[in-house]
Amino acid sequence: MRTPTPTPATPSRRLALGVLAAGLLMTILDGSIVTVAMPAIQSDLGFTPAGLSWVVNAYLIAFGALLLLAGRLGDLIGRRKMFLAGTALFTAASLLAGAADSPGVLVAARFLQGAGSAMASAVGLGILVTLFTEERERARAIAVFSFTGAAGASLGQVLGGVLTDALAWNWIFLINLPIGVATLLTALRALPADRGLGLRAGADVSGALLVTSGLTAGIYAVVTIEEYGAGSAHTLGFGALSAALLAGFLLRQAKAAHPLMPLRILRSRSVAGANAVQMLMVAALFSFQILVALYLQKVLGYGASATGFAMLPAALVIGAVSLGASARLIARFGERNVLLTGIVLLVGVLGLLTRVPVHASYATDLLPVMLLAAGFGLALPALTSFAMAGAEESDAGLASGLFNTTQQIGMALGVAVLSTLAAARTESLAGAGRPAAEALTGGYHLAFGVGTGLLLAALAVAALVLRNPATRRPEPRPEPRAEPRAGAELTAP
Repeated sequence: MRTPTPTPATPSRRLALGVLAAGLLMTILDGSIVTVAMPAIQSDLGFTPAGLSWVVNAYLIAFGALLLLAGRLGDLIGRRKMFLAGTALFTAASLLAGAADSPGVLVAARFLQGAGSAMASAVGLGILVTLFTEERERARAIAVFSFTGAAGASLGQVLGGVLTDALAWNWIFLINLPIGVATLLTALRALPADRGLGLRAGADVSGALLVTSGLTAGIYAVVTIEEYGAGSAHTLGFGALSAALLAGFLLRQAKAAHPLMPLRILRSRSVAGANAVQMLMVAALFSFQILVALYLQKVLGYGASATGFAMLPAALVIGAVSLGASARLIARFGERNVLLTGIVLLVGVLGLLTRVPVHASYATDLLPVMLLAAGFGLALPALTSFAMAGAEESDAGLASGLFNTTQQIGMALGVAVLSTLAAARTESLAGAGRPAAEALTGGYHLAFGVGTGLLLAALAVAALVLRNPATRRPEPRPEPRAEPRAGAELTAP
């Protein structure tokens, strides 16, 4: 039986939204907060240069590979149970990471953190859309959720720099403990209980093994491109293995009596289109998050804290737009128009970065870029609405997991491919005798140019494929009474 929807004024729903946002914030912060602490971690634990990358890669592989499975399991066993279990695992793994005294322990802890993050974040949107069913309320809730994801990465870099400089790298993980415990205790009271469909409705063990191993092989191939090369036997071999496993998964889903991922979800134009747009958009914009930070530190000489604060305006404008304007704009102009406008602004972000000079002025060369990042505050809430609008309530966890999966794949592809292109271009320019700063900047210019092309492709897909969700309805108006009083007139609404 479906749980009754609370009334719009129910405080527990606002508390539940806060819990879901806090869970997402921990996940996003943990993905970015570690980047500025990498040199300190390498020095303290003795990581090799190649081994250090696994502090990030272990998290990405576990997170990206398990999202789809976790989302479907949330539909089957209950999304609340999945969220609680994931948050508990993430919090415990954070303690292990903070106490790590060797590279092996830290990498294992990061893998467990990724698994816990996948379990919690995969069902977050699914819980949200079943809590907020009225259109305007859902738009506002999605705006809050989207802001947490969009701005969290920038906030993570600020927090990571401050904690690393003021205390030690361990605290970037230990800070998760009080947040995780508070989230768990609040979630027990605020999140509605749901029984799920039951394992018999989709306990596809073979499908789960195929999709998890396929995504693991694929993400592993992508995140190691910089180490082995795009055309290496290692990369091509794992890429082919991933493609074969995922093809087998799709064949299995077409024939299974109880599929893990019913293929009907991909027949939705909104779901398929939104996930395609997100993959292109995130692949392009993760270069902004990573490569701009590298440019600030390696070319302009910023420190860890200064880099975080330099990128803070991007987080602030994303928050102001997503929380203050996106829901109203979507209600007035529709998801499609808001999404297209947001992507156009983001094209301006990377377009400007293709011309950033070696000796840049923050006020004139970089601050305009940070302010145009407001486009993310428009695009992501609209895109999230598309991704969830085409799914049935019984598939909400699966749709949430799929949306998060394409986000992680887009991030991994963006970082691996654009970083590799930038490094190759930098090496070429350095070999031609260019100064180090000029060679680095030239590499970043190429990556930003390719990112601009990816955003233009996302714009084309959004314009051609997506239409405003069919669930949109005009504002209700009072109907005339069936038996008016004598002498009264009925006016047209």
